Amino acid sequence: MPDKTEALRALELIRESGFFHDADWTMAHEIAQAHEGEPVFDAIHAMLHRLEGDTSNAAYWDRRAGTNFGRHGPEAELKKLEEMVRGI
Repeated sequence: MPDKTEALRALELIRESGFFHDADWTMAHEIAQAHEGEPVFDAIHAMLHRLEGDTSNAAYWDRRAGTNFGRHGPEAELKKLEEMVRGI
C-alpha cells in the first residue's frame, strides 16, 4: 500500500518550491524515486518532470501511473494529485 504521508509530503514540497526546480523540488523527486512503481508516486514523478520542462520524461511517468493531469497547469495538477492521494 502506498505511503500516504510520504505522498503528501512530496506534494507539500512541490507547493513550497513554487513549482520551480529547487531544493524542495529535489526532495520531492527523491521521495517519488524511492517509491517507483507505485502509481501515485509515478504520477508525482510525472509532475516533477513536467515542471522542469522534460515533457517526454513526464509522459513516460504518466504512462506508468495511468494519469494525465498536466493539461491545465501546475495548480490544477497538484489538486488532482492531492485527490489521488486522498483516495489511497
